[in-house]
Amino acid sequence: MEHEAHHDHTGHTDHTGHTGHGGHHAGHGDHGAHAGHAGGGASWGTAAKATLHCLTGCAIGEVLGMIIGTALGWGNAPTMALAIALAFFFGYALTLRGVLAAGLDFRSAFKVALAADTLSIAVMEIVDNGVLLLVPGAMDAHLDAPLFWGALAFAFLVAFVVTTPVNKWLIGRGKGHAVVHQYHH
Repeated sequence: MEHEAHHDHTGHTDHTGHTGHGGHHAGHGDHGAHAGHAGGGASWGTAAKATLHCLTGCAIGEVLGMIIGTALGWGNAPTMALAIALAFFFGYALTLRGVLAAGLDFRSAFKVALAADTLSIAVMEIVDNGVLLLVPGAMDAHLDAPLFWGALAFAFLVAFVVTTPVNKWLIGRGKGHAVVHQYHH
């Protein structure tokens, strides 16, 4: 995962005169404080990019889980459980890939991934699966049905819209994807 895409430094002014930043400019540390200099927390663009990262892992995991569950003839509940588990797996895996590439050991990288992605993935999964449950016929639609793919796309869109403010809030407080930014090259 290219975490550089999560940065939006346009419009930032020189913050070297600020106190209490402990040299975070050199290693891109504590972006929660960095993003909050303007008083509003993280930018919407940064939050949207973090949410898109989360959505990518969730979408890979969910679609794969649904394909596997359908191929094995499982019912809706076990298929959804597998899809959710794989959404978390791939969401964390995308973050791990970038953090490990920055030179962190696996244990430390795993802790960073948990801190960066858990709430974002959880919100996304609750929302998109909730939407799928609410769309009439979506849970019983086959993988080759337009209803399935349309409902899934709609569910991901709603989840993106709901999760973006969550990520904005987290990043603005130095949490969520903000913890990943200090490992950029």
